[in-house]
Amino acid sequence: MTLAEAEPKLRKPLFACKSAETILAELDAAIGDEAPKSAAARALVLAHIRQCLAGARKGAEAELLATGKGTRCAQNLSAAQDEIITAVHMFATRRVYPVDNPSGAEAIALSAVGGYGRGTLAPGSDIDLLFILPYKQTPWGEQVTEYILYMLWDLGQKVGHAVRSVDESLRMAKADMTVRTATLEARFLTGDKALFDSLVHRFETEIMPRTGPEFIAAKMAERDERHKQMGNTRYVVEPNIKDGKGGLRDLNTLFWIGKYFYHLKTSQELVGRGVLSASEYRLFSRAEDFLWAVRCHLHFVTGRAEEKLTFDVQPELAQRMGYAERVGMLGVERFMKRYFLVAKDVGDLTRIICASLEFNHAKDLDLVGRVLAPFRQGKSKIKGETDFVLDTGRLNIAAPDVFEKDPVNLIRIFRVAGREQLLFHPDAIKVITRSLRLIDNKLRHDRKANDYFLSILTDPQSVERILRQMNESGVLGRFVPDFGKIVALMQFNMYHHYTVDEHLIRSVGVMADIANGGLRDQLPLTHELLPQLNDTRLLYVALFLHDIAKGRPEDHSVAGMKIARRLCPRFGLSPAETDTVAWLIEHHLLMSEIAQARDIQDPETAKAFADVVQSPQRLALLMILTACDIRAVGPGVWTGWKGSLLRALYYATEPLLSGGHSQWSQSDRIDYAREQLGKALAAWSPEEIATYTARHYDHYWLRAEPELQVEHARMIRNADRAGEGFAGSIRIKSFEGITEVSFYTPDHPRLLSLIAGACTMQDASIIGAQIFSTRDGHAIDTFRLRRAFTSDEDEKVRATRIIDTVKQLLQGKRQILIDLGKESRHNKRLKPFALPAQVSVSNALSEKFTVIEVSGLDRMGLLHSLTHQISDLNLTIGSAHIGTYGEKAVDVFYVTDLTGQKIMSKPRQRKIHDALMDVFHPVPLAKVANG
Repeated sequence: MTLAEAEPKLRKPLFACKSAETILAELDAAIGDEAPKSAAARALVLAHIRQCLAGARKGAEAELLATGKGTRCAQNLSAAQDEIITAVHMFATRRVYPVDNPSGAEAIALSAVGGYGRGTLAPGSDIDLLFILPYKQTPWGEQVTEYILYMLWDLGQKVGHAVRSVDESLRMAKADMTVRTATLEARFLTGDKALFDSLVHRFETEIMPRTGPEFIAAKMAERDERHKQMGNTRYVVEPNIKDGKGGLRDLNTLFWIGKYFYHLKTSQELVGRGVLSASEYRLFSRAEDFLWAVRCHLHFVTGRAEEKLTFDVQPELAQRMGYAERVGMLGVERFMKRYFLVAKDVGDLTRIICASLEFNHAKDLDLVGRVLAPFRQGKSKIKGETDFVLDTGRLNIAAPDVFEKDPVNLIRIFRVAGREQLLFHPDAIKVITRSLRLIDNKLRHDRKANDYFLSILTDPQSVERILRQMNESGVLGRFVPDFGKIVALMQFNMYHHYTVDEHLIRSVGVMADIANGGLRDQLPLTHELLPQLNDTRLLYVALFLHDIAKGRPEDHSVAGMKIARRLCPRFGLSPAETDTVAWLIEHHLLMSEIAQARDIQDPETAKAFADVVQSPQRLALLMILTACDIRAVGPGVWTGWKGSLLRALYYATEPLLSGGHSQWSQSDRIDYAREQLGKALAAWSPEEIATYTARHYDHYWLRAEPELQVEHARMIRNADRAGEGFAGSIRIKSFEGITEVSFYTPDHPRLLSLIAGACTMQDASIIGAQIFSTRDGHAIDTFRLRRAFTSDEDEKVRATRIIDTVKQLLQGKRQILIDLGKESRHNKRLKPFALPAQVSVSNALSEKFTVIEVSGLDRMGLLHSLTHQISDLNLTIGSAHIGTYGEKAVDVFYVTDLTGQKIMSKPRQRKIHDALMDVFHPVPLAKVANG
């Protein structure tokens, strides 16, 4: 029984389905004089059936490409499968194992169950079959069952099957919810129809009555658990089409519940029962059709039952489904935006259907105490509110016309929900969704409506939950049309984990978490700065708007600034406040870019940054906004290391903006770092500590974390005592998800290149590096690697191999291949992406160094190739700042020539530019090069 009804047939269908009788006749012709039971006959039958199946799939795919109708494709594949199974059953019972006078026990019925029972199949779907017997299995029944199953298995199909009598089926359906769901969807295929009818009749009369609440509770719990495993958001950029939130399984769950509770045969009957309106049913059908189209295309493209829309298949699916590039948006981004809008529609339908169940059957559902809410009967007033009431413990409207009477209530209801910490009554959500037409320009510019919205946006207790509900209901996109443009918008890159609207809501949520006292350990500086701010409201507004111009052809920071200048006065901000918010949005990437890609201890870095920021208040606001933004990008993107870089930039810049009256001067911080190291190394003599600290330049004490300084000191002391010129140490940082590997060795012009090569040889992905030189000619380099193993022990083993490899490379015992890392898993995952390479060579960013900034498509071995080329250009690397943003690498090198001077010659700068650009377009070579 299908979820959506079949589309009208094409006049000239590309898909043609052979009937079982036709296939049987062709099988008879194919085997000729061969005995039906013979191995030769079976081989001929298998070959012909395989040919029929391949033809049906080819036709179904051709029709899908021509019409784009996904549900029809799934129905076509199911129909073809029906006829093939029926033909095999007929051949088995009439030709191979015929019975002249069958007894009552020699009967069998085949039924499709699961997704196949709904009359829909994706190309790689499992074929779920139930063989129904009258009593226990007979030798004849066993032979027929085995013949059918082995034929399907030999076709390469994944068959899930059960062989049960009617009594066994009912007994298992009572005890097992999975079996009950499968039986609910059973559809007759072939064999003894009376047997199948008996099972269905007894299931509907003996199992379904009085078990509706139990079934619904189980299905809802199952759905919640599935969502939890998938990340509990429908806005992940590589969604699971089947089991993800807003996917096909959610639509299936709605139909199962409707069928069980309302005894529906088709989804269209949801309209007749008043559960869905006609327009909502059309939404249901369109959502299902789109999701089936995506799933069928996905299976056809990958050649397997792949359910995850990974980056590598998204572009091809977008092309197959006709999504072309538009100004500011790639075709793949348009396709994925459509996917997320459909997933949102599925969420809306879920709420509507569950609302109907909850309140039309509250008495029944209360028996299990589940399905969306505890049921406390009756309505009560909310203090100071005449248009809203408390209904069964939830916020509801007092009368059907509260929004028609005063459209401002469409915003105010969300303010009341946040202020009173209430969940919405499903009826209220339904009326809100159906009243979106009332949100017009007049309401958008209404003073009270905007006051309510600003109160929602700046309330740390409820802002994330309420903004998400406003977005889900469609109110947010209508009230702020610029936000509506980025709803469900994904960026085709590996850096951002969520759609733009979800990222904005999450970033506001991080700010609220900080305001509520959370994240104190992860973001210590933000908690220090928060009390110093004149108005934290500006942060909420800036975070809500900072990426609102994504998906447009112009720079989203500049376009977003213009949008902020238009929207902030509407929200009720003063001209000065509007100026601050617009500035924050225009520069929201600046602090992160400088902290991660510049030498913070170079005086020019802080000076140039201070020239842009201009005030301590803006610096504090930008610091907090940057931290919230990065934390909301996705799991694992914020690290303690990134936090330390941002703090270092803040501390370097703040004195320049406050007239030097900072609590910490640079010399104070150097003295403090040395003092803390001395305390951590209490077992060392004062002379040892003084000798050791004198070996380091000042910038070491400012840039290296205290824990890393201790690690370095112990590593160097052990090496000196052992008389070793080379040493390595390992630090596993589970919280940050990184492994730090440090090296101590006499400085070497190719050292950075060798270490990068050794990391790639051990399949390690570099996400950052800190490079220090000592006054006595040694190098102390610390590389940060993306964690690859769950076990700390496995991480240590890999890190030890890297240290050993570096030592062997320095000794000349090993060499690095030219095509290093080419076949790695990481590089294969990057294949769908294309990024233009860019190289800039600047003398304006530092007094002492020429700064080379390189960006382009990341790959395993890239850092080795870049540093190797820099060595070949006779340049000395003073510091390197390695950044990876998904598929994009941004590497910055502070260099001098071999005499310690900046690169002033224009021809030489051009040579550097061209040589590093060539790294992104390597010529394949088979030779081996020394490291």
